[in-house]
Amino acid sequence: MGGHLYPAHTRIGLPKMSFQSTAAQLVNLAEAEGGNHESLNPAVTGGAALVILLLLLWITTRFNRDR
Repeated sequence: MGGHLYPAHTRIGLPKMSFQSTAAQLVNLAEAEGGNHESLNPAVTGGAALVILLLLLWITTRFNRDR
């Protein structure tokens, strides 16, 4: 048995990938779209992030009251 959950003939060996090959594949994937797409408005993205963070801060302070 060898302490393994599955028999040796059913285990699948995953290829070991280096950081460089993974990064290269991600770059190729990112470049595949061509970049011709509508972008998110940075002001809207930043504003939404600010609102969400302020909401989380408000919730945290409500739960952290000394009673």
